[in-house]
Amino acid sequence: LSIHEADQEFTLRVYPGALAEGTIYCPVGARKNTTAAEAIECLIERLHLERTKCYVLAEVKEFGGEEWILNPGDCPVQRMMLWPRTALENRSGLGSGEDYRFLLREKNLDGSIHYGGSLQMWLRVTEERRRMVERGFLPQPAGSNPPSDLCALPELTERAILESLRARFRQEKIYTYIGSILIVINPFQFLPIYNPKYVKLYDNHALGKLEPHIYAVADVAYHAMLQRRKNQCIVISGESGSGKTQSTNFLIHHLTALSQKGFASGVEQIILGAGPVLEAFGNAKTAHNNNSSRFGKFIQVNYQESGTVRGAYVEKYLLEKSRLVYQEHNERNYHVFYYLLAGASEDERKAFHLLKPEEYHYLNQDCFTVEGEDLKHDFERLQLAMEMVGFLPATRKQIFSLLSAILHLGNIRYKKKTYRDDSIDICNPEVLPTVSELLEVKEEMLLEALTTRKTVTVGERLIVPYKLAEAGTVRDSMAKSLYSALFDWIVFRTNHALLNNKDLEDTSKILSIGVLDIFGFEDYENNSFEQFCINFANERLQHYFNQHIFKLEQEEYRAEGITWHNIEYIDNSGCINLISKKPTALFHLLDEECNFPQASNQTLLDKFKRQHEGNSYIEFPAVMEPAFIIRHYAGKVKYGVKDFREKNTDHMRPDIVALLKSSKNAFICGLMGIDPVATFRWAVLRSYFRALVAFREAGRRHTHKKTGEELAINPSGSGLNVEGNERPLFLNRLLTMSGGLLQEHTTICRTSIRVGFCIAVVQPSKLIKEKQIHLLDVKSLRHLSSVTLHDRITKSLLHLHKKKKPPSISAQFQASLNKLMETLDQSEPYFDLVLRQLRYTGMLETVRIRQSGYSIKYTFKDFVRHFHVLLPRGTSPTKSGIREFFRRIHLMPAGYQVGNTMVFLREVERQRLQTLLHQEVLRRIVTLQRRFRAVLERKHFVDMRRAAIAIQRSWRNCRRRRASAAVTVQTAWRGFRERSRYCGTCRTVTQLRPLSSSQSGPGGSLLRGVRDSKENKEPSPKMRRRRSVKISSIALEPAQWQNDALHILSSVEEHNGHIFKSTQYSIPTYCEYCSSLIWMMDRACVCKQLSSRQYGVELSRLTSEERTVPQLVEKLINYIEMHGLYTEGIYRKSGSTNKIKELRQGLDTDVNSVNLDDYNIHVIASVLKQWLRDLPSPLMTFELYEEFLRAMGQPDKREVIRGVYSVIDQLSRTHLSTLERLIFHLVRIALQEETNRMSANALAIVFAPCILRCPDSIDPLQSVQDISKTTACVELIINEQMRKYRARLKDISSLEFAESKAKSRLTHIRKSMTSVLQGIKEILKNIKTEEKKVVPGANDHKINSNNEGFKTLQDQNHKIKDGQRI
Repeated sequence: LSIHEADQEFTLRVYPGALAEGTIYCPVGARKNTTAAEAIECLIERLHLERTKCYVLAEVKEFGGEEWILNPGDCPVQRMMLWPRTALENRSGLGSGEDYRFLLREKNLDGSIHYGGSLQMWLRVTEERRRMVERGFLPQPAGSNPPSDLCALPELTERAILESLRARFRQEKIYTYIGSILIVINPFQFLPIYNPKYVKLYDNHALGKLEPHIYAVADVAYHAMLQRRKNQCIVISGESGSGKTQSTNFLIHHLTALSQKGFASGVEQIILGAGPVLEAFGNAKTAHNNNSSRFGKFIQVNYQESGTVRGAYVEKYLLEKSRLVYQEHNERNYHVFYYLLAGASEDERKAFHLLKPEEYHYLNQDCFTVEGEDLKHDFERLQLAMEMVGFLPATRKQIFSLLSAILHLGNIRYKKKTYRDDSIDICNPEVLPTVSELLEVKEEMLLEALTTRKTVTVGERLIVPYKLAEAGTVRDSMAKSLYSALFDWIVFRTNHALLNNKDLEDTSKILSIGVLDIFGFEDYENNSFEQFCINFANERLQHYFNQHIFKLEQEEYRAEGITWHNIEYIDNSGCINLISKKPTALFHLLDEECNFPQASNQTLLDKFKRQHEGNSYIEFPAVMEPAFIIRHYAGKVKYGVKDFREKNTDHMRPDIVALLKSSKNAFICGLMGIDPVATFRWAVLRSYFRALVAFREAGRRHTHKKTGEELAINPSGSGLNVEGNERPLFLNRLLTMSGGLLQEHTTICRTSIRVGFCIAVVQPSKLIKEKQIHLLDVKSLRHLSSVTLHDRITKSLLHLHKKKKPPSISAQFQASLNKLMETLDQSEPYFDLVLRQLRYTGMLETVRIRQSGYSIKYTFKDFVRHFHVLLPRGTSPTKSGIREFFRRIHLMPAGYQVGNTMVFLREVERQRLQTLLHQEVLRRIVTLQRRFRAVLERKHFVDMRRAAIAIQRSWRNCRRRRASAAVTVQTAWRGFRERSRYCGTCRTVTQLRPLSSSQSGPGGSLLRGVRDSKENKEPSPKMRRRRSVKISSIALEPAQWQNDALHILSSVEEHNGHIFKSTQYSIPTYCEYCSSLIWMMDRACVCKQLSSRQYGVELSRLTSEERTVPQLVEKLINYIEMHGLYTEGIYRKSGSTNKIKELRQGLDTDVNSVNLDDYNIHVIASVLKQWLRDLPSPLMTFELYEEFLRAMGQPDKREVIRGVYSVIDQLSRTHLSTLERLIFHLVRIALQEETNRMSANALAIVFAPCILRCPDSIDPLQSVQDISKTTACVELIINEQMRKYRARLKDISSLEFAESKAKSRLTHIRKSMTSVLQGIKEILKNIKTEEKKVVPGANDHKINSNNEGFKTLQDQNHKIKDGQRI
């Protein structure tokens, strides 16, 4: 329920339920006297319900509880007012409560209510539909949403614009476009649309592609700066309380988030921390806004060419100092005072003498608290922000001490002395010691400065007491000047923290984005000088807005000669001239009156009347009232001239300045300094002398300690005993002024002094160790003074005894605005209008010019350079050439115009051109990639073919040489064996021949024995050939497999800071046609810095040279193969969800420590499938997805198999190894189909979504259609590997059978050779016996030769045995 108290209009949210599918609730405008029948009539029209049916409203006071049916005459708003306050607060604005609501129900003919399902179910379904609509899976309801760009409105009237904005606001859409201009409607509550998800969502998107958002404006400005190399500016304007400060914070957050690029440089944190600090010291509660900026600021973020933040600076404009001493009704002072009083600790309260807010005059004028604020939390947030910016704890204490002094200063009250009417006295003198202690000034000097003034005349010096009214003014002037100087110092130190050292050395141009958050238009009951300056600044900004949106754009259209109808708009140049144009401007007349001592408010008003009585932009009240009326662009505003002159010359008296400069607190002295460089140099000098005094005292103390004498120590702790504790005057002044800027960064420690010299130890503070802080130096101070407006306003008011008067507040404010306009003119503007009244900002005219105008402009050269990819070759940057191009692509003539030197486009046409450009660029990229891949594949193919031919040639030559060598060896061996056998036989025959004649019997039997032995020793030719074949096959087979090996070459390389282990593989592959080896070369680089994670990481991070398959996969597959190979439905059934999550978490932490015996086999199988699904790139990779589908589309099955395996060969080594292991595992599962019921088809259905997923870029409908192809592809691989597996098993069985036969043959040969040798041995024994009988001692050498032959045969037998063992 959103309530508009101005017209008492209420918005009821009625939930139609099943009556209107797709609509969660329907907003209905109603008043207190609106009946339920009228509300139902409005619902029927909006929801397009059937009028033939009867409907009723039901009130629900509990979610899913009882419904109370309203009578037609009941008033829903009145019933709603009876709801509890919590329910109303939960439903206020754009929130949605969960308990109290109105429902629309259909009434049956019998009077019963037709519900059509439960409320919970309907809410669940509608919420699901809403999410699907947001994600783009369901279309948007036709005609239900107002346009996100007001330029798309069919009717351009104020009513139509307001209705469109109201409709979007009711749908929780507070942002709306007008071309490139963004309108923001303040919801006065936080909406969940600023989280990191939205930062990523709007990253690098064109304006208008997504829903309007302030992040879109920041993103467009950021990328436009990087692409065009031109500074950008975002101007935020609107009334007070319209949300400008919060919009600025969102912009700064998004700009810093865009620039980080995965890391933060530290400047981003300082920028984000500077916002809360400036808000605490410069924002306050007003009657219209609880967090109103009482100063203007311009934040410029500087970037490097890479897009990262380089630095930044903040510039402030016109702090409202009068708020410090006086607040209107229902307003408060600045936030920081309330933060300090509520959040300070007990020690800080005692140290700063803090009281309650009601006890301070500057705080107790109206209200103290704001509903819903937590001041203690805000104080902690301020402390953290100040620490982020770089304020040390000592500095923060000094700041809070000064704030307390300002509050106590406001409590000083004056009275007239009883015995003298021309002098005054202080009513409460007990406040003076507190103020004196906090400011560290002498109490007598403080009293004298607050009650008297010194006047120097010719030859004498007079002390004149203040009058009662003058004393209060001096007191308030001192407080305001102190606070303004403190605020300037905070801005200056913030800029110093944001300063980049490269800015001091590098003079190259930097890129920047400026965000202007300046005070909104103000019109209060009593408007004074501050409102006059604020509204003048808004007039200048509105003029800038008009110049860019209306005047300059229309003049450019006319200059280019395009068809255009001028649009009338409000020109506020006359109002600006009235206020600021010399010589009769109101500001200049005010400065003149300030120079006259006898001038008054009435003389100022009379001068305004005389000079501008006929001007239409200024009016004067009919009654005698000291005021005048200015007709601004946003309406008429009445200003009272009271205190105009005083506020325009709000200077601090020299007596007060001298008092503050005499303070012992170096921080306060630094605030009063005019030149930061001079102040810094004096601080360095003071620190030097203080260090000198400290070392001398330490040396003197050490000397007296050694001699046993006591040293008189100065009570101040820094005195130098010189000639009776007397010091020179200049040294005394330097040493009494404590601190200095250097004391924040170094701590000088007293040390012992030995042998006449001293040692100083300088220790950096703890904060500097943790975070680098820029130290002050002269160079940086000069740079900051040159780029910011610091010290141009406040410091000029503190001049002591200057002959030339300082410029007035109005003159300085005009100078600030002129510099701001120069900055804006040098940047490309993006407007962010935070509105409460459209008419004030000329919104209707803005929509008209944006709708009918051309927001996109290119020069001919820029257009040809930007779209040269689309243009035909040789297109010249001319008018005719560009027009011909537009006609060729059929661009709508109403969407573009070609001028004399420029091309004008509407946003729709520009987006179409960008889409065409994107498509053409992608097409050319794909073409280049296709050709480059073809060249690489051709080169790879030629290299592989050349290598295969060389390997085949070498192998054939090697095999030929080996065969020739084998034949040669065999020939020599056979010849040698036959010759030896023949020679032995011949010798035996020769020896036996003489005996044959005398002993034919024994000789015949001997010859027969020799023939038998010869027959036994010489096998048949068939047996010899078969034996040689078998033995050669057994001998040559291992040699072949020894060459068929994997060769690996490794080296270490370094790329982009990562150490990679480069591995080159020589993989043997058999040719499909000739069965010869083809050596394929593959090279892979694996990073040695691996993470311990197992799920959702790249496969290359889980593998290495030694481990080609991830350890997790190997462990799970081995366990499943050992324990679950015969489990029915091993991959079809799922395990317990909790067990799966527990096992997955354990494996992701440490694979080795997990015991798989504790889990069910189905849980382990589910975890393996989850690991495959969570891979960023599946095993068969996204890149080759289309190639696999294309291979499956071949008509011939052999071509399909060849195509699929050719694509698999393109996989990387890690994917290929893991895929081979997985497929081998699935083959083993499928071979046991009879027991586990998992066929190849079932396994393909389960694993195809895991290892062959479609990329996310493919249309979901197309991916559903491809499921059958992916499943068939995986099934084909499993079946083919099963076939190869069975064939390999068959080959192994054949080899085993051949091996057994060879073993048995060799055993038979060995046995036969043994029997032959035994026969020969017996024959030789018989021959020896006979020879001894015939001729004793003869032919011994022949017997020895026969023994040698016997040894040769024994050696041959041993070789045959060794071959059998091999």
